[in-house]
Amino acid sequence: MNGKGEICIGMAGAGRATELHMLGLQRFSGIPICYKHIAARRNEQVIPAKKRFGFQKASLNFDDLLNDSEIDVIDICTPPYVHDEMIRKSLAAGKHVICEKPLTGYFGNADDPEPIGLKVSRQKMYEYVLSEMRDLENVVKKSGKKFMYAENFVYAPAVVKAAEILEKKKSKILFAKGEESLKGSSSPVAGKWNKTGGGTFIRTGAHPLTAVLWLKRQEAIARQENIFVKSVLADMSQITPALSDYDHRHIAARPEDVEDFGVVIITFSDGTKALIAATDTLLGGSRNCVELYCNDAVINCKITMSDLMSTYFLDEENLEDVYISEMLPGKIGWNNPFLSDEIIRGYTDEMRDFIECIYFDREPKSGFDLAFETTKVIYAAYWSGEVKKEIVL
Repeated sequence: MNGKGEICIGMAGAGRATELHMLGLQRFSGIPICYKHIAARRNEQVIPAKKRFGFQKASLNFDDLLNDSEIDVIDICTPPYVHDEMIRKSLAAGKHVICEKPLTGYFGNADDPEPIGLKVSRQKMYEYVLSEMRDLENVVKKSGKKFMYAENFVYAPAVVKAAEILEKKKSKILFAKGEESLKGSSSPVAGKWNKTGGGTFIRTGAHPLTAVLWLKRQEAIARQENIFVKSVLADMSQITPALSDYDHRHIAARPEDVEDFGVVIITFSDGTKALIAATDTLLGGSRNCVELYCNDAVINCKITMSDLMSTYFLDEENLEDVYISEMLPGKIGWNNPFLSDEIIRGYTDEMRDFIECIYFDREPKSGFDLAFETTKVIYAAYWSGEVKKEIVL
């Protein structure tokens, strides 16, 4: 912390993840925060972000964050292919790290044929990512700094309440279902494996997957059991390329060598099951949910779309700057607006936890071990989807 007792933040990236993190931070005032420096690749992104969120400085060079002695923590909200390098550099510079999901992935090596999503073995990807994560885990441990994994679903009020119920009742989750689906991504690189490390499953399915893994951990703690992922069975496919240009007009997904449909069945060591789904074929906004079917309860966590409010518009006049919901192509007709989105989806409590971890020197609820497990399961699922059989971990 600086001499004023503030936590100084350096932000890497100026896209949607940065916006969500900053909106979450702006709801939290318990600890003084200094928005010191934001760095991104393009002036047209970083300059408006600096002004909107009140950063003191802006630049196009990530190293500026590393060289600023006042910065306590670097929040990495960049595309995943640079996460590993930025994490290592940040820790080496003595900074704490917040890292947006996914932790890392396989983005290709020099001798790989292109496109890697169609020509590189998923088993090779799985083994490489596992090796890289183990090395990164050692780097994190040796650094003595905090590593905080920005998985907002773990902090979403509905998921937090579900964990409280599991703790009190000591329920056994017999079957869990989780889904995040939408109509694709606004990112121009979302269809390329070498930029994203996969398709819809790593991009969106990581959210409900991590939530389910975390909830099974809470169950295990409450029941004093050891529960882990035993195996995965997956289907990873492309659906939208079958559409004509006309039929494709409402769907943003343009997969080149990644999947736009992913479904994974997880078997846990206690014999219980989970099903995680992610697709780029959902119109009308975004669907985010986790359902728990327990031995003595049913718990349905509907994160979005919210039904707290409904709107009906005949036109979009003067609504240009009014946010209704994510991935909504238009505002005409009936819609369900996202209210306090940064709270309902967990970003406020996520960022509160991370700032408090640094200020009070404690560990985050979502840390490296959860990031590691999520990424491991994702790449085991990719391997399973390629060979069309169950992968035992």
